[in-house]
Amino acid sequence: MEYAKNILETIGNTPLVKINKLVEDLPCLVLAKYETFNPGNSVKDRMALKMIEDAEADGRLKPGGTIIEGTSGNTGMGLALAAIVKGYKCIFVISDKQSKEKMDILRAVGAEVVVCPTDVEPTDPRSYYSVSKRLGEETPNSWYVNQYDNPSNAKAHYESTGPEIWKQTDGKVTHFVVGVGTGGTVSGVGKYLKEQNPNIKVWGIDTYGSVFKKYHETGEFDEKEIYPYVTEGIGEDILPENVDFSIIDGFTKVTDKDAAVYTQLLAKKEGMFLGNSAGAAIKGLLQLKEHFTKDDVVVVLFHDHGSRYVGKMFNDDWMREMGYLD
Repeated sequence: MEYAKNILETIGNTPLVKINKLVEDLPCLVLAKYETFNPGNSVKDRMALKMIEDAEADGRLKPGGTIIEGTSGNTGMGLALAAIVKGYKCIFVISDKQSKEKMDILRAVGAEVVVCPTDVEPTDPRSYYSVSKRLGEETPNSWYVNQYDNPSNAKAHYESTGPEIWKQTDGKVTHFVVGVGTGGTVSGVGKYLKEQNPNIKVWGIDTYGSVFKKYHETGEFDEKEIYPYVTEGIGEDILPENVDFSIIDGFTKVTDKDAAVYTQLLAKKEGMFLGNSAGAAIKGLLQLKEHFTKDDVVVVLFHDHGSRYVGKMFNDDWMREMGYLD
């Protein structure tokens, strides 16, 4: 009989799916690494499990402990699934710009959810970085995950996502395109792929209101680049240790409107019901058109599922309110 011993054994080995209509104007083959097939419906299941296993191994996470993390939703889901199987409690700190669905889903899997304001400095005691860190210090027998600076995040993708893409493309992948948030996916996958073939180009998708693109190009952390934005799961107002800028060949920025509109288009044109960062990723890929030739195999990673965004990008009233639909 063929079965997984628990839900965690179903993480990884997600399919590559050809994108057709939205990339008709591109000369290359475009393949989506479709991470919603993970049990928590996102790429973050991979690194959540890896971070927990590594913390168990070195004693940071002890039996019956409480896992504490600041999350935009998906890492929390991955951590919660592992916590259920392994017997831990969870407290997740989330910013108020994240969709209601994400908060409801985290509560549905037994996590305690603390909501913080988005529009404050990272160092502000009310920010979700500060609150999660403080809870980690105050809660007995707890472990503060810190996905931004936790090396197990990038390592998970170096050990699983990268090798899968290399194998699934038969080593023919020429470009890897992905939204950048904590940096674990881009750095882990990028490092593995470039070790196999140093000519592979790695492109990061950034958003307006985030510091990544300018920092990569100039080495300057420009606070004037930082302002509130709507796109979820990518971009940062800090420089996480997991973002290895030496692995990234370049960034392109996508507007909130384009990310939202293309999230809908992926569903309507490709039958791909995906999250907000997928819209940003496919629009960013289209913006990079001049970098691709007919012989290229471009892999774009889609992080999470459309069910997280039913009240936002998949709600035409919300889209009109935001000025994203005529």
